[in-house]
Amino acid sequence: MRVVIQRVKYAEVIIDGKEKKHSGRGLMILLGIENADEINDVQWLVNKILNLRIFNDKKGVMNQSLLDIKGELMIISQFTLMAKTKKGNRPSYIRAACHEHAIPLYNSFIEYSQKFLSKPVVSGKFGSDMQIELINDGPVTIWIDSKNRE
Repeated sequence: MRVVIQRVKYAEVIIDGKEKKHSGRGLMILLGIENADEINDVQWLVNKILNLRIFNDKKGVMNQSLLDIKGELMIISQFTLMAKTKKGNRPSYIRAACHEHAIPLYNSFIEYSQKFLSKPVVSGKFGSDMQIELINDGPVTIWIDSKNRE
């Protein structure tokens, strides 16, 4: 499971050109799920993300987490995070999980996040065409892979 985490002042997703959702100060997560992912990947990543100290304290030091600031969270599925680009110029998505495997993990990621945030999480719609607009705060962008827990 891979995530790209962006600290944002604002984020908005438009789903299939119709439905519009937004979040305020907090994090926007792009989530890629692979065939080898399991529920323990979800639990580890959500815990890591919610407790990452990447928000400034009163001294301007990144020392607060999303939980500390009571921030908002947007989660968007993004199978292209699983792209393999080693061979040729056309990315391969063979590692990306099929819908039957990925959707339950995606939903668990959202539910687990909501449980610990104690507030609704904004999410996209798995497998849909989405446009994302955001204001990256910092900019702060972090990449984490649950299979490489360093």
